[in-house]
Amino acid sequence: ELARTLRELPDGAVVLLDGLVACGVPEIVVPQAEEGRLRMAVLVHLPLGDETGLDAAVAAELDARERAVLRAVPAVIATSDWAVRRLVSHHGLAPERVHVAAPGADIAPLAPGTDGVSRLLCVAAVTPRKGQHRLVEALAAVADLPWSCALVGGLGHDPEYVAHLRGLIREHGLEDRLELTGPQTGAALDASYAAADLMVLTSYAETYGMAVTEALARGIPVLATDVGGLPEAVGRAPDGGVPGILVPPENPAAIAAELRGWFGEADVRRRLKAAA
Repeated sequence: ELARTLRELPDGAVVLLDGLVACGVPEIVVPQAEEGRLRMAVLVHLPLGDETGLDAAVAAELDARERAVLRAVPAVIATSDWAVRRLVSHHGLAPERVHVAAPGADIAPLAPGTDGVSRLLCVAAVTPRKGQHRLVEALAAVADLPWSCALVGGLGHDPEYVAHLRGLIREHGLEDRLELTGPQTGAALDASYAAADLMVLTSYAETYGMAVTEALARGIPVLATDVGGLPEAVGRAPDGGVPGILVPPENPAAIAAELRGWFGEADVRRRLKAAA
C-alpha cells in the first residue's frame, strides 16, 4: 500500500513519512528516495533500536534498517536537539540534513490541583521504556507521605509488564493510592491534569516528552528522569527559573528523595510552580 501510494504521487510532491513506518520498510523507501522524484522527509520519534528491552539482535536489525532509510532520504526531522545529536552520531548523518521540530502543546487553563502538593500524575503508555516500576518503588519508599497517584496511559502495549507492575503495587500495599487508569483523552485527560499537583515521568529514554509540555502548559511542575530530550522539554521560564526537577535514571532512591523535598519544602513548591 505504501509503495503504491508513493508511486502515484506527482513529481516534486513533499512527503513526510513517520519513522515508525518508513524505517521498517527500507526496501520500499530507499529506492523511492534514490530516484529523487519526491521530496521526502522522515520524522523520527525515537531511534528504533533504542527501545527498552529489545534483544540485541533485534535492536541491531532495526538499527540497520533505520540507518539505510535515514541515509537515503534528503531530510530527517527530530523532536529535540538531543535527538538530532543522537541521530547524527549514531547513524553517521550529515548534520545539515537533520532538523528539529519541537512539539508544542495547546493553550490550556491552569490546573487548580488538589491541595497543591499531594496529587501526583504520570501520563505515559505503561511500557518498560516509560519505567513506571521505578515510580512505584520510589512511592513505596515514601509511603508515609500523604500522596495519591494516577498512572494514565495505554495498558495494551506490553501486558506482561503491566502484570508485573500490578504485582509490584500489590506487593507494596499501594492499591488504594496508586491507580492505573488506562488511556485517557478529551475531558477525562483534562480532568486528570486539572487535579494534578505534580507530574512525574520516570522514563529510560525520551526524545522529547510531550506529557511534560502538556503539564507545563497547565502550570504543573515536573519531576522527571534526566534522559534524552526531557531536559529540553522541561526548559526554563523567561526569568530563568526551572519548572521541574531532573533526577538520574536508574535511581528510585533519588526520585523518593525529591518527592520528600516536594512534600517537605514549601519554598521548593512555590519556586517550581512559579516557573511552570
